[in-house]
Amino acid sequence: LLENVIFIFNSFCTSKQHSPAPTYQPLPPTHTAGIRLDVEWAEDAAWRRTHKEPYLSWSDFQQTRDKGFNRPFFTYILLVVCTAVLIASYGLNGWKVEPLNINPMVGPSAETLIRMGAKQTSLIVNQGEWYRLFSPMVLHAGLIHYFLNMTALWFIGKAVEQCHGFAAAAILFIIPAVGGTILSAIFLPEYISVGASGGIFGLIGACVADIFINWSLLFSKHVNASDEGVRFRHLKVLLWLLFDIVINCLIGLTPFVDNFTHLGGMVYGLLCGLSTIERLSTDFFGIATTFWTRLRNLLIRFSGLILSVVLIMITTALLVENDAGKSPCSSCRYVSCVPFPPWAGEDNKWWYCDDCSRITADAKLDASGYYSLSMTCPDGAIEEIDLSDQLVTDRQWIRKQLPSYCRKYCDNLFA
Repeated sequence: LLENVIFIFNSFCTSKQHSPAPTYQPLPPTHTAGIRLDVEWAEDAAWRRTHKEPYLSWSDFQQTRDKGFNRPFFTYILLVVCTAVLIASYGLNGWKVEPLNINPMVGPSAETLIRMGAKQTSLIVNQGEWYRLFSPMVLHAGLIHYFLNMTALWFIGKAVEQCHGFAAAAILFIIPAVGGTILSAIFLPEYISVGASGGIFGLIGACVADIFINWSLLFSKHVNASDEGVRFRHLKVLLWLLFDIVINCLIGLTPFVDNFTHLGGMVYGLLCGLSTIERLSTDFFGIATTFWTRLRNLLIRFSGLILSVVLIMITTALLVENDAGKSPCSSCRYVSCVPFPPWAGEDNKWWYCDDCSRITADAKLDASGYYSLSMTCPDGAIEEIDLSDQLVTDRQWIRKQLPSYCRKYCDNLFA
């Protein structure tokens, strides 16, 4: 039977090369989607040959896979939910968008995002609002954020789900999204963040796992002997993935989006992918596997998902024990934040990456106005600021100047 399948597979691949209008174009994010589809096609042809059924042409076979229960329903559901939640967030914000220096994603205010369920560590730990580990995966900071994520979800999520099924796609999206949000809550407790990016990076991580577990096929001279350029095209897919990761990490440097969710999601996606991504059988291509290779593959398959669950349990325990919302690595915030724009003066940037926006101060007043300010720096140190030469009478003006005073007088800008 295997010889028949390989014969039919090779014959069909030859006919495909001479087909005047092939309809199949494998999407770059799936990597092995083309090989998987060819294998399924050849197996179907072998079954039809054994049972003396008429063959399906390659294009007809592909069309049958895009119908019925093989449609990407999980991806469709996510698209609908994310769209509905985005519209609701604009409605809650009074159908207005914030200035670009506050929300560069063309979206609602931070207060609205928090009311919609954005990640905020203090509310999760102190108020017990644990649903905020899940709700950010369907929230978006604005139109730009939504458009980029939904485009990636449509191409990557759809392809992964059609290759591996509804359950696998759900696992590869939800577990990385939650795991990435937990890491963000631990390392960036002072930031609020939203987005399906953690889940999408989980799907990207699964694609990396797909490459890893099927490396011997993707870059095999034996399998790709009929096309010298195919291995180079697989290399271009790797470069495409790297480009996609870099672009999303750059977006993660803006407010309401963070790279701990992105990179954490990708790690969880890689681990989950090792367990949920189906390994292509090398025996089908006439490549023998040893006992130790099969044993290694079995161990890898079971270890990925188990390790992901264990890591989520450990990081959740660390989050619960978080000391008053303090990050264990204050400088790690620069992984997810860069003061912008870099060419603007220190007092004229759109956003900063320190804790000066959260400081408090006591102002002393006499008949001529406020003459002294006792400011508590982010690290708890007290700084006395003389205002007697400025003739300040407006308390709101002082409140607006506090972040500038913090950056000027405080030695430590982090809590």
